[in-house]
Amino acid sequence: MLVAKVGLDGHDRGVKVVARILRDAGFEVIYTGLFQTPETVAAAAVDEDVDLVGLSMLSGAHLTLAPLVVDAVRSCGSDAPVVVGGIVPPDDVAELERAGVADILTPGASADEVVDRVRRVLERQT
Repeated sequence: MLVAKVGLDGHDRGVKVVARILRDAGFEVIYTGLFQTPETVAAAAVDEDVDLVGLSMLSGAHLTLAPLVVDAVRSCGSDAPVVVGGIVPPDDVAELERAGVADILTPGASADEVVDRVRRVLERQT
């Protein structure tokens, strides 16, 4: 799977912790680093042939950037689900789901919950 920080959000501690949690659970995880664009995330997802794209969103730009990532990933021919983690108000969840986001993890999710939810998203793909 690929995890990324899109836009100008420079807070990366959480995404690094999540990447480590997922690696410890047996997943191969690629972290693209800070300040990615939807297009660079999509290109990396295709280049690495990932099964899932995870976005860490703490800047409040999730309603703008997450749908752009979903569209860019689909435009590149990938059907990898996109999961968003971070600060997402409950009122925004339905809109992200309508935009094609497969799941949303908010602060307070335990390591076990992160792994379980990612596994469930991947199972729905098969």
